[in-house]
This record gives sequence, C-alpha cells and structure tokens, in this order.
Amino acid sequence: MTNTALTQAGQDRLRRRHVLFALGFRPFYLLAAGLAASWIPLWVMVWHGHFTIPSGFGPVGWHTHEMLFGFTSAVLVGFLLTAIPNWTGRPTATGLKLAGLAALWVAGRVVMLAGDAVPWQMAAAVDVAFLPVAAVTMLPPLVAARNRRNIAFPFVLLGLALANLVLHLDAGGVLLLGTEATRAVLGALLVILVIMGGRVIPFFTKNRLPAAGADRSERLDTLATAATVLAAVLSVLAPLTPASGITALASALLLVARALPWKPWETRDVPMLWVLHAGHAWIAVALFLRAALDLGLDLPASAPDHAFTIGGIGVLTLGMMARTARGHTGRAIEATRLMTAAFAIMNLAALVRVFGPIMAPGLPVPVIALSGMLWAVAFAFYLVEYVPILTGARVDGRPG
Repeated sequence: MTNTALTQAGQDRLRRRHVLFALGFRPFYLLAAGLAASWIPLWVMVWHGHFTIPSGFGPVGWHTHEMLFGFTSAVLVGFLLTAIPNWTGRPTATGLKLAGLAALWVAGRVVMLAGDAVPWQMAAAVDVAFLPVAAVTMLPPLVAARNRRNIAFPFVLLGLALANLVLHLDAGGVLLLGTEATRAVLGALLVILVIMGGRVIPFFTKNRLPAAGADRSERLDTLATAATVLAAVLSVLAPLTPASGITALASALLLVARALPWKPWETRDVPMLWVLHAGHAWIAVALFLRAALDLGLDLPASAPDHAFTIGGIGVLTLGMMARTARGHTGRAIEATRLMTAAFAIMNLAALVRVFGPIMAPGLPVPVIALSGMLWAVAFAFYLVEYVPILTGARVDGRPG
C-alpha cells in the first residue's frame, strides 16, 4: 500500500471516529445493542451452569442490573442526548465529552464483571456515576431553552442513579432494599415509556398514514398516565395486594382504550410503525399480568416483569433505535427485511419467555434459553444493519 493510500486510510478512520461521537445515539445505540446481543447469551450460560459471573450481585441480580442499568440506561441516554437538541435547538455532549460519557458506561460494565478484584465501593462509584454525569450534560440546554415540558428527564436519571446506588448498597450488605429499588426502577421506566409512547406513537402513525385517521385523546392519555403512575407506586409500596392489582388492571384497560384512536391495525404493512404499537401493547399485557398475579391467580412471578422488560422495553427500544438512527442519519425511515425479521423475532422472544413457563411449567430452562437466543439474534440483526449507519456520515451531508 502506498503512502498516499495509508494516509487516506488513516484519514478515513479519523473521520469515522469523529462521526461516531457526533451525536448521542451513535455510540450508545451501538453499545446497547452490543450488550444486548452478548450479555443475554452469557446469562443463558450462567443459567445452565456453564459459567459463573464474578459479581457481588449474584447471577440473577447481575442479570437484572445489567439489563436495567446497562442496556436500558444506554438506550435512554442515547435517545435523550439526541432528542434534547431537537427540543431546545441547543447541543448536548458531543466529541470528547460524549466519548468520555461512553467510556464511563463501559467502565461500569467492566466493574460489574470484576467481582472481588474491585472493592464493591469502587464498583458502585464507577457504575453509579454514569447517569448523574449524563444528567448534568442534559440539564443546561433544557434550562437555557426554558423547556419545561422535558425538564424532568435529567431528574429522572438522577432518581434512577439513586436506585442503582441502593442496589449496590444491598449487594454490599449495607442497605437491604434491593427488591424495592428494582421495583422502583421498573415502575419509573414503565411511566417513562407510557408518557413517551403516548407522545410519539400516534404522532408517527398520523404522519406516515394520514389517510388512516389516527388521532390522540388528551383525556384518555391523561387518565392512562395517571393510572400507570399509581400502579407503579403501588407495585413498590403495596405489592401483591388487591389495591395494586385493581390499579394495574385499570391502567392496562386505559392503555388499551387510549391506543384504539391510534388505529394500530392500520400499521400492519409498515413495520417501523407496528413495532411501536406492539411494544405499547406489551406494556398493557404486563399490567394485565400484574393485576392477575396481585389478585391471586397462579402465575409465574416473573411473567409481568418479563412482559414489560422483553416486550415493552425490548420491542419499543429496538423499534425506536431503528427508527431514530435512520432518521438522524438522513435515511428513509423504512424497515428492511432484516429489521422486519428482527422486530418479529423480538416479539417472539417475549411470547416465549412470558407464556412459555405458563404453558410448559416443567421446561423452564429450555424456555429461558430459547427466549434469550431470540433476543440476542434480534439485536445481532440490528448490529449487522446499523453498525455501518451509526459509524458513517449522514447521507445528506448534514452534521450529526
């Protein structure tokens, strides 16, 4: 290779590194998808007894923590760092600041695997720091633009960081509130997805399919959100009680009711839309299952949580990661066959994990393995298609 070719190759690598940290969705969608595609197979190996996680959290605690504070936090931060400039007209972290934030997230994953090699206090400090630092980078543009509608998001991240700290204190034997902290995080994410889903799903549907007549009821949206907030609170303060069950049932019914004006059935030929409607439907399913469990039906205790985490979080985030990555790189917001398959496989992963143990209670290990592999395949498909998109320049030549 000539010196000119070597120089050109070096310049190309430099441009790609610069593009990778041009906007928050690029590194964090890559990191989240990479973790999703690798950590779940690792977890399946642990579940089968083929591997031991050297973490003070224990196997189940590590799995729960990494899905909430590894995967979900990365997607949430990447989305917010990208959305806030649109909301405010002011930039968030880019370049070296964004690279440093991504490195902090990676450091959190490393210390969570370090076990006794790192004192738990140090592991907690490194891992917990990510969300507060991210919140600090988001707050100035929101304050400067007086964006009251979205000003709560950095404070939500701080609340999630506090729950993460409680989990580390629980693992260290200092404050035994790990179960309550986990339920609080799941409740907070539930409320976030219900609020954001109510904003974007009908909006995207109306824009893409104007003839379908999709609309949004402010009254139903307000009632559904209020009921979901109450259900989330009671899931922490009064779990497995009639009050919690009735509230979860009311929330589920209101989510179904508010989704009807969105005309979800009209999106059947548009994968970039139906995947979002499917994710919203999974949230309602999770609340129906929570109500059934709280009201005394004999169900696997994990069924509501996996309906929410795999169905709600998994399906919605995969759809949003696909949609926003294409939109913010100047590409047409259309799903390829590969991504349409990924959307279907993710929904299948949720179906297997939620209803498999109900229909085949004697086969928990194969069910968990199959669901985990389906989840990993869906995100592997995402990586195959989106690594070039996330690491390449916008096709329209604009910055970002």
